Amino acid sequence: MFQDLLNLFRMIRIADIVDMAIIAYVLYRVLVFIRNSRAEQLVKGLFVLLFITWASGWMGLRTINWILRNAMTVGVIALLIVFQPELRKALETLGRGEFIRRTLLNEENSGESTIDKIVDAAAYLSRAKIGALIIIEREMGLNDVIETGIKLDSLLSSELLINIFIPNTPLHDGAVIIRGDRIMAASCFLPLSENPNLSKELGTRHHAGIGITEVSDAVAVIVSEETGTISIAQNGRLSRYLDSKTLKELLKSIFIKQREPKASSWTRWVKK
Repeated sequence: MFQDLLNLFRMIRIADIVDMAIIAYVLYRVLVFIRNSRAEQLVKGLFVLLFITWASGWMGLRTINWILRNAMTVGVIALLIVFQPELRKALETLGRGEFIRRTLLNEENSGESTIDKIVDAAAYLSRAKIGALIIIEREMGLNDVIETGIKLDSLLSSELLINIFIPNTPLHDGAVIIRGDRIMAASCFLPLSENPNLSKELGTRHHAGIGITEVSDAVAVIVSEETGTISIAQNGRLSRYLDSKTLKELLKSIFIKQREPKASSWTRWVKK
């Protein structure tokens, strides 16, 4: 038996080890990707369905087993439809590379200034209890969202942000999209979150802010109109009851995580 195992190990090539390592890494990344996401519950349901199919065959329940096995043939197409948002996000994540990486800010010293302008505007709107929804674009483009609003392509300033959200003005209703140091559009429509576990006290503005972070890598800064509470959403998760100092630290920590060894305009920005 020991000799058989030894012979088996001798048959393993370097290419086989590399092959298994790649498969293991891909499976690990898939599990990490679907963890704590909407896809997690769908995958659990799929495994339950597969177990029921196997159990019905083992127990001799031919009719049930026949229905389930035939449903599996259509299930592949159904899975593509059900997992469409997750598949799109996974492909976009795969497509992010240095050769197509977006530059968030064009100037080396503009990063700190941009965060300050966003924080100052959020702090003012919070004190005045004026609702706001500010979306900061990162590597994943938001052109489809920009198309739903009024295009501005204006230089970012806290004063402009504040004026956009003043009640009863043409652009106050909807989200502002920030790309780099420019306000690309205002009054944009966002997808609402599909998370059923969100607090009932959260309104449409918070659901929209969380929703855009579920389908992209954008960061949402949200100011509640009712309470003036400042919140930030990222990767479908919401952090609430922030003051201006905490908001600034969170924004800096989010973008600092993107730091890479190669010196680029993005890297220079996050180092500031």
